[in-house]
Amino acid sequence: MKWVPLLIFALPCSAQTPTAKPDPASLPSLDAMRKSIERQKASIRKQTESSVQGSVSTSWFSTPWPVAPLPAAIPPTATPASITAPAVQANCDPIPPEVVSPIIRAASAKENVKEDLLRAVIQQESAFRPCAVSPKGAQGLMQLMPATAAELGVQDPFDPKQNVNAGAKLLAGLLTKYQGDVKLALSAYNAGSGAVDRAGGVPNFAETKNYIATILQKLFY
Repeated sequence: MKWVPLLIFALPCSAQTPTAKPDPASLPSLDAMRKSIERQKASIRKQTESSVQGSVSTSWFSTPWPVAPLPAAIPPTATPASITAPAVQANCDPIPPEVVSPIIRAASAKENVKEDLLRAVIQQESAFRPCAVSPKGAQGLMQLMPATAAELGVQDPFDPKQNVNAGAKLLAGLLTKYQGDVKLALSAYNAGSGAVDRAGGVPNFAETKNYIATILQKLFY
């Protein structure tokens, strides 16, 4: 008897299941995003505390604001937001546009600050990452220093809404102080109002000049 070899072909049991399209309802909400960075806060706060303790007393960002002519909405002793180098702690994703845009829009209307200016500052300060912390201890989307955040009534600097509202109020106060001069307001936001006043204009700091140029380029000023 001869054995005849048989060829056996394996046929797929089932067709491949098509990839489901994302459900718009599944997009991350502000509450969901806050929960997603909750695990990071303990280590971030620990780093911030040690950074602030070691640098706040000697940093030129801690210079108090002049008493006049700041508007009543801005605490007279508040220190400006600051960031002297890219944030080194940002272990979270940027906030999606559909989440952050309404926050920016509301803060813009409340403080009478242009929406595109707020957006450009946030992009420059934190790249829309709510957990960002600078080497100097500035926190959140608009990189508020802890003392500034506290005086502006911020309970959680990593909360996007609280942070943007406070940053917008701070920026509005600077625009009022410098009579709408965007360059001077941005200089003070970055380097401190005292540095701007001492220089009689934009301070001769390379980081501050680059900060202003980058933001104004986005705004086509």
